[in-house]
Amino acid sequence: MSNTIEKVKCLIIGSGPAGYTAAIYAARANMNPVLYQGMQPGGQLTTTNDVENFPGYPEGITGPEMMMQLQAQAKRFGTDVRDGWATKAELQGDVKKVWINETTEIHAETVIISTGATAKYLELPSEQHYLQMGGGVSACAVCDGFFYRNQDVVIVGAGDSACEEAHYLAKLCKKVTMLVRSDKFRASKIMEDRVRNTPNIEILMNTDTVEVLGDGNVVTGIKVLDKTTNTEKTIEATGFFVAIGHKPNTDIFAGQITMDEVGYLITEGKTSKTNLPGVFACGDVQDKDYRQAITAAGSGCIAALDAERYLAAK
Repeated sequence: MSNTIEKVKCLIIGSGPAGYTAAIYAARANMNPVLYQGMQPGGQLTTTNDVENFPGYPEGITGPEMMMQLQAQAKRFGTDVRDGWATKAELQGDVKKVWINETTEIHAETVIISTGATAKYLELPSEQHYLQMGGGVSACAVCDGFFYRNQDVVIVGAGDSACEEAHYLAKLCKKVTMLVRSDKFRASKIMEDRVRNTPNIEILMNTDTVEVLGDGNVVTGIKVLDKTTNTEKTIEATGFFVAIGHKPNTDIFAGQITMDEVGYLITEGKTSKTNLPGVFACGDVQDKDYRQAITAAGSGCIAALDAERYLAAK
C-alpha cells in the first residue's frame, strides 16, 4: 500500500443519484467533497435507456445522460470526482481510513457511503444481451413497467418483491406470466394470495427460464422449462422482468457498520446516520424498499446535511 496519506473533510464512496446529490450539497456547504465513482460510474441508472419518472424532465432522459448532468453539477460546485473504488475501510474513531484501489489511503473526517446495490440476474447469455441492448430485460418493474403497458410480459421470482412487482405490472400490462423456479413461493401468504387472485397473472410453478428470445434488438419471447414434465415451451412476451433480489455493495464494511441479514446498511430513523459517528449511508445501499432515483437523490441530500451538522458540532 502507498505511504502517501491524503486528508479530506468529506469522502463520498460511490456515484449514482445518491452520491452525486450528496456531493452537490456537501460542495455547496464548503466541505470540499472527494467522490470516488466506484466500479460502475453513475450507478445502476447507467444501464437504463429511458428515465421518464424523474421530476424536471418532461420529455424524459437517458440514464447515462442524467448521470453526466449530475456529475457536471457536482463538479460545478467544486466536487473532486475521481475514478476508483474503495477496497478497504477502517471507519472507527475520529479519522476514517479508506483505501482506494488498494493503493491510495484517504483519511476523512466524514464518510458518505453511496455504493448502491446490484440487481441479481439469472446470468443467461441471452438475458445479458437484451439487458445491455435495453431491449426488454429489466430488474425494476416500477422503473420500466410503463413501457410495456397493454403488452404481455414475463417475471421471474418468488419472494415478496417479485409478487409486488408482478401485481404492479398487472395494472399496466395485458398479461403477466410469473415464473416460480420451485414448487412454492418464498413470499408471505398475503402477497402470494394477491398474485394468485389477480386475473391477468398466470403463475407457472417449477419453471426455469431457458432462454430470452428476440430479434437481436428487442425481446419477443421466453423459452421456459417445466421441471415437472421436463418439457419446454415458448411464452410470447415483449418484456422480461427479473425479481430475484439485490445484493448491497457493502462487503468491505462488514463487521464495522450495522447491517441487516442481507447486507443493507441500517440507518437511524429518518436520518442517514449509521452506528459509527461521522459515517453516513444513502441510496440503495440502505434502501431495500423503494430503490428509485428520486428517493436515492433525496437520501443523498439528507446524508450531506447530516455530515455538515456532524462537522459543525465538532
